[in-house]
Amino acid sequence: MASQDRKRIIGLCAGIVVVIALTAATQIRLNAWNQPFYDALAQKSVSGFVRQLFVFVAIAGVLLVLNVAQTWLNQTLKVRLRAGLTRDLFGEWLKPKRAFRLAGAGEIGENPDQRIHEDARHLTELSTDLGIGLLQSTLLLISFVGVLWILSQGIALKLNGEAFSIPGYMVWCALLYAAAASWLSWRVGRPLIGINAERYAREADLRSALVRVNEHVDSITLDGGETDERRRLDLDLDRVIAVMLRYVRAVTGLTWITAGYGWFTIVAPILVASPGYFGGDLTFGELMVAVGAFIQVQQALRWFVDNFSNLADWRATLLRVMSFRETLLTLENLNGEPRKIEFAVGPAKQIGFEKLGVLSTGGMAVLDDEKVRITPGERVLIVGRTGGGKSTLFRAFAGLWPWGTGRILVPPDANMMFLPQRPYLPPGTMRAALAYPKDAASFGDDQICAALKRTDMGHHEISLDQVKHWDKELTGDELQTLTFARLLLHKPDWVFIDEMVDSMDEERRKIAMSIFEHELPGTAVITIARREVKNGFYTRVLKLHMTDEVTGARRMPVGRQPRRAIPSSAGYAPLLHHREPME
Repeated sequence: MASQDRKRIIGLCAGIVVVIALTAATQIRLNAWNQPFYDALAQKSVSGFVRQLFVFVAIAGVLLVLNVAQTWLNQTLKVRLRAGLTRDLFGEWLKPKRAFRLAGAGEIGENPDQRIHEDARHLTELSTDLGIGLLQSTLLLISFVGVLWILSQGIALKLNGEAFSIPGYMVWCALLYAAAASWLSWRVGRPLIGINAERYAREADLRSALVRVNEHVDSITLDGGETDERRRLDLDLDRVIAVMLRYVRAVTGLTWITAGYGWFTIVAPILVASPGYFGGDLTFGELMVAVGAFIQVQQALRWFVDNFSNLADWRATLLRVMSFRETLLTLENLNGEPRKIEFAVGPAKQIGFEKLGVLSTGGMAVLDDEKVRITPGERVLIVGRTGGGKSTLFRAFAGLWPWGTGRILVPPDANMMFLPQRPYLPPGTMRAALAYPKDAASFGDDQICAALKRTDMGHHEISLDQVKHWDKELTGDELQTLTFARLLLHKPDWVFIDEMVDSMDEERRKIAMSIFEHELPGTAVITIARREVKNGFYTRVLKLHMTDEVTGARRMPVGRQPRRAIPSSAGYAPLLHHREPME
């Protein structure tokens, strides 16, 4: 958490402690006010009655100010806690390579947006409300237990005509009463912890399914697949409804305890204090003071009863957020298997692969050449069959896929760019998209316009400062062509391409390839493709094949592979910018 957020949170917490302490002291004064007020009523003293009304207005005014201050501090603390936690999760999630690897971490890696957005918000709000409530109840308990203990001295119990008193009589009654209700609440409400955890997981699945349908609505409509998608959504909804009904039954059972406890508390203090009043030891005013103190102690002690459902919800949410964060921190040792491909710094101006193999769901895909060295200006084509580990190899080059064998050597301060099959453009202006991940001001208008014209995209010059989701506005061909305009701006020394060239039309392919012959002659190009291209562009061809060796016969553990064969543009976001040197 950032130091700025931490300081704000500490300051808000200190303010809440002060306000709650002042509120408790003022409530003690308000409870003491009961004695003269109700005694004035019992004595029918008009002057005493009016005088106590003025006292009440003063006390109530102070409590009002304190309540407003506590509300402001409470709500502000929620905002600051959420900002700090969410920024922390942002930082851990978007560290190099983590977001991609998380997608292959099984169920824990599904719907990270849900955990970062909804779970983080819910956790901070619950933590604030429960924490403030617990602090307030603790201070009230400490404050009023003393008052109740003193008042208990005036209550005499009679047995066989003899009067006797029990030290702290009303205190013990309040403790036993609250303990019994808390124990019942725990026994009845305990299933809510597991139900809440499952409820959040099923809600996240439904939300993810709705997002998926919305993203692919064009294809679904063209295929006439609305009925099938409706069936899938109904199944996801049925799972949500099933767990929600379990939640309703559990909450209903808990309500019998909490509501019954609340109603009986109305008469419980009077019943407990009645022996002292009817025995003549307590005045009516002292009785009301005792009742008020008993109620305050009960409100403090019943915090667990009133909040058990929220506590179960809080614990389930905390486990989801913490397990997500723990997974981010331990991705390197996922499933207990160490990294296998060695990433190291090699000689300057040279990229090397030594006995390189990548482990995928189909087995081990290896390069025919055991030792490969690529120098600036070379153009290397790697050919492999469909399903033969090409995209996995591409991820390995980017340092996203460490599972395999051999070594990948990159020069220090390597200026590399990775071009996936479907490029990613961040939302915003086209100027910012072309400069990504650098600042939009990194390139002048002349440079940007020249790059667009060179790639036959000059008609987009008028759109440079329009804010849009360009990955949705442009066609697939335009997205790919715009990627080569980005190459002209960033001028990388090494470019890795994952089958993008295969899907481009002939005219755009010629424009793209000519860039490496004219503007970027010193840039090395490593292209992964399905078939060999004999057009004189590539200086070398490498073959990728699946092996039946013992090491290749192993399969990736369940949950390792990303759920989609080819990740979406969001999953490839880290591949589109200059990478820091590999470790």
